[in-house]
Amino acid sequence: MKREGVKERWGIAHIYSSSNNTLITITDISGAETLSKCSSGMVTDKSRLQGTPYPAMQAARKAAEEAKEKGLTGVHVRVRAPGGHKSESPGQGAQPAIRSLIRTGLRVGKIEDVTPKPHDKTRKSGGRRGRRV
Repeated sequence: MKREGVKERWGIAHIYSSSNNTLITITDISGAETLSKCSSGMVTDKSRLQGTPYPAMQAARKAAEEAKEKGLTGVHVRVRAPGGHKSESPGQGAQPAIRSLIRTGLRVGKIEDVTPKPHDKTRKSGGRRGRRV
């Protein structure tokens, strides 16, 4: 279902979601030029809410609208968690952010997980006897 006379322009939405914050960066298809970026910390004034779904939705909507103004029609989504020897599953803001991108009218192509997986882990912080609380 291709519309006549409308040129499609695709980009990449990079969503980094940890337990503390969610960052959304929308770039061109090569990933070299940033078209828009927003984070949960930019839309909420309470730092304890940065990792929650609602600010992630607002941040994604804000970034998507800014990218649409620059002529973007669709995005491929790359979801990333902290990875390494930290958490390998994305935070609770990742899924609502993707849903919010769809709601703004951007077409979503492929969704892939680009969390860095260690081949051999580096040493965790905290020392031999662990973090003493």
